[in-house]
Order: sequence, then structure tokens, then C-alpha cells
Amino acid sequence: MTNPITSTLNEDQQAVAGKALQDTVVDLIDLSLIAKQAHWNVVGQQFRSVHLELDELVTAAREFTDAAAERATAIGVSPDGRSETVAKTAGTKGFGAGWTKDVDVVTAIVANIKTVVDGLRQRIEVTEKADPVTQDLLIGIAARLEQLHWMWQAQVA
Repeated sequence: MTNPITSTLNEDQQAVAGKALQDTVVDLIDLSLIAKQAHWNVVGQQFRSVHLELDELVTAAREFTDAAAERATAIGVSPDGRSETVAKTAGTKGFGAGWTKDVDVVTAIVANIKTVVDGLRQRIEVTEKADPVTQDLLIGIAARLEQLHWMWQAQVA
């Protein structure tokens, strides 16, 4: 099918912004899956608080995924959030199988959020000239994830 959505960006701008948004979409989808896996498998003294905070992270990641995917569609780029694509291209650290102690969950979540934010910061830089609107969206996502990163770290400080 030809592209039914045209863009106000030129081809180069669209390519840069589209790649940044696609990379963001897959990282955020995987972050939400990691957080859900941890949510189902966390055990330990801090179970309840970690369990509930994981739901907060899942909600944020899913909302950000939708915002990034819809921005991609707005600039004429078809987002790809299929499981195969996420598995092959996400830059996250991942999460193990089975029951996981609360402190280990926190450590893994901190590492995954940091990795996602690191990717966002790179994309913020490359979208500065290509598409400031996409850059602004990525800045907002990074700001909230950095706040969550701090809050997760504070649990084991």
C-alpha cells in the first residue's frame, strides 16, 4: 500500500524523526513488558510497594508508547510495535524469569529505565533540527522517566 498519510516534514526530517520515534516505541513497549513481568514475579518484604509502583511504570510506559506511535503516524511513518520487532530491536536490558526478590527487581528496573532514557537522550539530540515537535515529545517522556528512575533508585539508596 502506498503511504496514505502525508507529512509536513521533508523526507530527511521525516526519516530522522521516524527512526527516533520507532526506536522509542519499541523501547517503551519492552519497558512495559519488563515491568509487568517483574510485577507478576516480585517477592520480598517490599512486595506491595514495588508491585504497585510497577503498575505505575507500566501505565506511564504505555501512555508514552501511544504518544510516540501517534506522533509517528502524524508525520506519515507507520509505527511497528509487533512482538517480533520489539524482540529484535529494543535496546532495553531485559528481565529474568521466575520469582525475583524485591531488591533485585528494583535494580533491574533502574537499569532498564536508565537504558531507555539514554536512548531518548540520543534521540533528543538528533531530532533537534529535524523535528523540534518530536524532540519536545521525547524531552517530556525523558523527563518523566528520569523522575521515575530517581524514585526507583531511592528505594535501595
